[in-house]
Amino acid sequence: MAWRCHGKTHKEQIDHLRKSGIIKSNVVYEAMLAVDRKDFCSSEPYRDSPQPIGSNATISAPHMHAYALENLKERLKPGSKVLDVGCGSGYLAACMAIMVGESGRVVGIDHIPSLVEMSINNTRKHHAALLDSGRLLYVEGDGREGYPATAPYDCIHVGAAAPDVPTPLMDQLARGGRMVLPIGSPNSTQKFIQIDLGQDGIVDKKNLLEVRYVPLTDKEKQVAPWR
Repeated sequence: MAWRCHGKTHKEQIDHLRKSGIIKSNVVYEAMLAVDRKDFCSSEPYRDSPQPIGSNATISAPHMHAYALENLKERLKPGSKVLDVGCGSGYLAACMAIMVGESGRVVGIDHIPSLVEMSINNTRKHHAALLDSGRLLYVEGDGREGYPATAPYDCIHVGAAAPDVPTPLMDQLARGGRMVLPIGSPNSTQKFIQIDLGQDGIVDKKNLLEVRYVPLTDKEKQVAPWR
């Protein structure tokens, strides 16, 4: 299933993801179909594997984007507030912005200024209205600290692996909200987990699958190998 949903075109790949059962819902299918991965990935955009985007960062494989959106779709409703930590080149944040509708808001945060600029430029290619309307905002900052200015969030996605769940992100998750993120060390298999915060404040954690993500680290450690 995973790593096999390649395509010669954007639509062919999205159709493969649906036929494979990774995309299960029309809302996720339509959102991913609306955002062409080629706008956000210059190298092999329709290959179902992570691709480098610079600064020791990658854009996740399409099957992981689909899997994340499917697990978050119940919280990606019109009017929802969303935080995408480690937004990279901006692809997933753009998909989320489409799902939350005109009354929703998505914040994509990354600590590498060039990646924030890349996200903005990529989104402007075919979805400038998301930025101009304020539905989608890209900001520079340490995603491990979240983005308190527009918290709390109905939905938080983390696109890099942390050793533990960052406390600031839990503090910024709204009651009834959901967070998905990879947990584990950078040189081993990690767990992609789902965290639900009940209206009563009770936290429910669920292991979803094993993954391999780049580490959620500080800016200096991330860019050091490139100096």
